[in-house]
Amino acid sequence: MRPLVELVDAGYAYEDGPAVLSGVDFGITQGRALVLLGRNGSGKTTLMRLLSGGLRPGTGALRLDGAEVSHDRKGLTRLRTAVQLVVQDPDDQLFAASVEQDVSFGPMNLGLAPEEVRARVDSALAALDITALRDRPTHLLSYGQRKRAAIAGAVAMAPRVLILDEPTAGLDPDGQERLLDALAGLRERGTTVVMATHDVDLAVRWADDAALLTPSGIRLGPAETLLSDPALLASAGLRRAWSPTVTAFLRAHGLLGPDAPGPRIPEALAAWR
Repeated sequence: MRPLVELVDAGYAYEDGPAVLSGVDFGITQGRALVLLGRNGSGKTTLMRLLSGGLRPGTGALRLDGAEVSHDRKGLTRLRTAVQLVVQDPDDQLFAASVEQDVSFGPMNLGLAPEEVRARVDSALAALDITALRDRPTHLLSYGQRKRAAIAGAVAMAPRVLILDEPTAGLDPDGQERLLDALAGLRERGTTVVMATHDVDLAVRWADDAALLTPSGIRLGPAETLLSDPALLASAGLRRAWSPTVTAFLRAHGLLGPDAPGPRIPEALAAWR
């Protein structure tokens, strides 16, 4: 399947610095939950900003639906109606006086009719379970509420791809579960979700595919396979997830057959809870 959005032989270097990324071939496929993992400084944020149009590749190209993206007003508008990035700190994204005003900003700037803007805002607030916060001043929101409000602003743009930088960071367990439930709902509505995180256990539980940023390049493949490889995780500065680790332990001690599927421990605990 052709990627929705992809970088082709792309590279980027910040001013007066070495290349952060080079020769990158990387695409996001429709319908797959993709997780990005790597140590600090590995290039995750740069990769996300390149994919969403916040940065322009120094070399190579960015393509949307197979066509190269032009980094002029028309090209970037086309890209940003398809791909939205939500940064880690919601305070870097929220700026309007109320939740409704903030969420409506993007659709209004697309020149949509007022009734279409209202419908998008209603849908985004419902998707993130913050309809009751519609009139709340953004500065009076809790941290978790600000996270969801920031995501709602991106969702109101009706993107096909939603890229989230550390969306669960700083949330308590209940807040994490509520956010993951909201993301599951977005996926059911057809939005492809990409998440950058340092939480390998969350990645194992949530993702279909994983991209690990290592010193030798980006490794992309099925999450279950890549996140069970201790050497690969170590090269990306990550610890092993406990679910595959427990599975390997049980098999090594004859408590689980070699051909039996691994126990889905996080799912079992969530169901038990």
